[in-house]
Amino acid sequence: QVQLVESGGGLVQPGGSLRLSCAASGMLFSDYDMGWYRQAPGKQRELVARINAENSSNYANSVKGRFTISRDNAKNTVYLQMNSLNAEDTAVYYCNAQWAGAITYWGQGTQVTVSS
Repeated sequence: QVQLVESGGGLVQPGGSLRLSCAASGMLFSDYDMGWYRQAPGKQRELVARINAENSSNYANSVKGRFTISRDNAKNTVYLQMNSLNAEDTAVYYCNAQWAGAITYWGQGTQVTVSS
């Protein structure tokens, strides 16, 4: 059974930082492209960052320079370091795994709230 379990979300003040983690099990982690998506109230789910099996990453324009995605294949874990957070970053963040553009798995999501 494939599982993606996110952690690290919470409440943070504007300008603060959070580090999200996604632990994967039941899959050959190193063969998968991994990503973080988010869904804010009233908006569709959108791509935040992706990192492929060759360790190449890309980001949404709104988070470039502030967020960093990384992976540790030995730990079957992908991370999202989020710095300089603002209110527009408030959303539920979801971990995603994809293989060959055909097989996709999703985590349950973790809430990130940026507020004073």
